[in-house]
Amino acid sequence: MTASTAHAHWEGTLMEGAGTVDLTTSGVATFPVSWAKRADAGQGTTNPEELIAAAHSACFAMALSNALAENKTPAEKLDITAEVGFKPGVGITGSKLTLTGVVPGLSDDQFAAIAEEAKKGCPVSQALAGIPITLEVNPA
Repeated sequence: MTASTAHAHWEGTLMEGAGTVDLTTSGVATFPVSWAKRADAGQGTTNPEELIAAAHSACFAMALSNALAENKTPAEKLDITAEVGFKPGVGITGSKLTLTGVVPGLSDDQFAAIAEEAKKGCPVSQALAGIPITLEVNPA
C-alpha cells in the first residue's frame, strides 16, 4: 500500500481568506487557493475541483491503458480531459471525462466499451461514486 499526502494552509475567513495547498508526497508543487477562485475559476490559482479533475484524468488514463494492454490492444496515445463542476451552495456537480485515443486493432465501439469499463474500474471514479460521471469517447 502507498499513501499520498497533500497539506493545506488557510488564513482568514472563507470569503476574504486565502491559502495554499502543497503536494507533500511528491514535493513538486505548491498552489495558491481562495474562495474567489473556487467560485469563479481563473488563472494563477487552483481549487479543489481542479485538483480532483487532475486526479480523475490521470487515474482514468492509467486504468484505460492497463485495460487496453490486457486486451492485447495497447494504445499509441490517450488524451483525457476531466472537467469537474462546482456550484456554490450545491457542491461538486459531476465529472465529465473526454477521451481521444489512437488504438490500433479496435473498432470505435470496442474502444468505447473498454473505456466505459475502465471508467467504472478507475479507483478515483469509484471514490467519486456520489456524483455523476460521464464519458465522451472520440477515437482519433
